[in-house]
Amino acid sequence: MNGLLDLLTEYAASDQLPMHMPGHKRRGSRIQDPCAIDITEIPGFDDLHHAEGILLEAQKRAAELYHSEETHYLINGSTAGILAAVSGCTSFGGKILMARNCHRSVYHGVLLRGLESSYLYPHSTGDMGINGVILPEDVEKRLEEDAEIQAVVITSPTYDGVVSRVGQIAEIVHAHGIPLIVDEAHGAHFPFSEELPEDSVSCGADVVIHSLHKTLPSLTQTALIHLNGPRICREKIRKYLTVYQTSSPSYVLMAGIDECVSWIRSHREKMDFFLKEIRVFRDGLSGMKRLKLLHIPGMDPSRILISVRGAGLSGMELSEMLREHFHIQVEMACSTYVCAITTVWDTGEDLERLKTALLEIDRMQTEHMFDSSSGKRSGCSDEVLVTEHVCTLLEAEDRDTEYVDLKDSVGRISGDFVVLYPPGIPILAPGEIITSGIGKRLGQYAEARLEVHGMEHGQIQVLKEGMTGNGWKSDCI
Repeated sequence: MNGLLDLLTEYAASDQLPMHMPGHKRRGSRIQDPCAIDITEIPGFDDLHHAEGILLEAQKRAAELYHSEETHYLINGSTAGILAAVSGCTSFGGKILMARNCHRSVYHGVLLRGLESSYLYPHSTGDMGINGVILPEDVEKRLEEDAEIQAVVITSPTYDGVVSRVGQIAEIVHAHGIPLIVDEAHGAHFPFSEELPEDSVSCGADVVIHSLHKTLPSLTQTALIHLNGPRICREKIRKYLTVYQTSSPSYVLMAGIDECVSWIRSHREKMDFFLKEIRVFRDGLSGMKRLKLLHIPGMDPSRILISVRGAGLSGMELSEMLREHFHIQVEMACSTYVCAITTVWDTGEDLERLKTALLEIDRMQTEHMFDSSSGKRSGCSDEVLVTEHVCTLLEAEDRDTEYVDLKDSVGRISGDFVVLYPPGIPILAPGEIITSGIGKRLGQYAEARLEVHGMEHGQIQVLKEGMTGNGWKSDCI
């Protein structure tokens, strides 16, 4: 029986084209033998949690690269940074305003701090069926309505590359005297070309989290957190970084971060060259008749979204066709589209191979296989649904739960997170009412064979009937 290393070695030797993270695309690192440099905190190599030497200087280089006042290495991924940011910018039991399409790590931060969450919903993209931007006017309205909000959290860019007007949002949030946290995990490459959207550090956000490994040549699990301005307690955030990160940080991962920073400083011109190739690639898809390249003004051009709504396919079916027939693995498949992640380490030949495959599938669907009746899933949307919660995440955590069939769950209260993964955005959070629309969406995802965490064998976890607390009773919903 082959172990994981055997399987990984075999996969690495195959001709599968990785149109997904990590951004080094399995070729962009000088680290050849990780065991040779895998050490602990021995003299001369500093301590991440009390950096005074080489690691402090390395983090300063990262801060300089991103024009940040203070930057810290994250070797537990962006998740650790998000947890530290949420915890460090709020008091226990306080209130936070967050985008409903935030990654589940934001929700976990809310849970751990016992926070009351208020939601911002992304602007609709109409028939595109994906999450749009967070509107500044929505942020302003919510902050004017509730003076108890202690911090604002948004995701920009989204998993799909959609970028909100962070600068305007930051001005509004700061006018209310509170910090703006931006999960910019998928935008670590933004500062390195004028053709890319403006990064959130430059836009004035107080805390910005970057996943280097998503779009730059760095190892999986490597990220950065940037701290700026006077509205945050940096000491408190630093304290929580020691809580949420391992006490034995990997020197292999930290070396990978430093290498990534050094590579960017020396190879900025490669980003512009890559983006020129992306323009050619996107132009080359303009002739598709059934598949459609999705685009929202201002979005990250390196994020490739292919809609299947007019092709008689589901996103999962398109993903499988690319993988099985063309040996191309995309990052994500939803019900109505697939997402491919391209980075500076993709070559022109890689992009040509993806373009050729998409055009061929489009041709097959147009000339031979297309049957309009087979596109029954095309009416589905992948935008987040409006939800209503009757208690906080922490309150729901302490309730007794039971499992029920999906068809019997409407009107009940969710007892756990239900998450489409990727991208990791909760469809349901604990304490939220399961509406008929949510039940229908989950049924569509199950039919499309998408990976939904929190829904096992057609059942989901709900709070038990008849339990009361804070004036609610689940069987009265």
